[in-house]
Amino acid sequence: MAICTRLKRYLDDHGVKYVTIDHSPAFSAQEVARSAHVQARVVVKPVIVNADGKPAMVAVAASQRVNLRRVREALDARQIELVRENDFAELFRDCDLGAMPPFGNLYGMPVIIDPLLCRDQEIVFNGGDHLTVVRMAFEDYDRLVRPVKAEVTGDWEDDHYWQH
Repeated sequence: MAICTRLKRYLDDHGVKYVTIDHSPAFSAQEVARSAHVQARVVVKPVIVNADGKPAMVAVAASQRVNLRRVREALDARQIELVRENDFAELFRDCDLGAMPPFGNLYGMPVIIDPLLCRDQEIVFNGGDHLTVVRMAFEDYDRLVRPVKAEVTGDWEDDHYWQH
């Protein structure tokens, strides 16, 4: 599949310069970083949550863990739930399961990004399958997606959700 058509059209229509990198099959963000030979801190791992019943995308570095308490605070939500991959597959029909790009705006949802991803000039992310990543300037991503920047990571021990 390579880069999904929706993302390719969006980037091309906005004149964004990007590079696609083919790599061996990788299914977790950490594996993607190793397979594509890039640092985990620049690989974007999109996580889908339900905030008061509405989907939202949380973009964190491959090396980070999402803290749902911090996400709830950042979204000013009363209730926050992690959505499992099988439960959001219909939202990303043009992507392989778990290989969606961190462009929630293309799928009708807000995006929150952890500040760690804002530090480097480039980001890397799945382009729609488990064999291709996209590398592009963070500045272009920020301009196109306009994500809310909030610290949404931390140890699982700090988040009671993971202790159930």
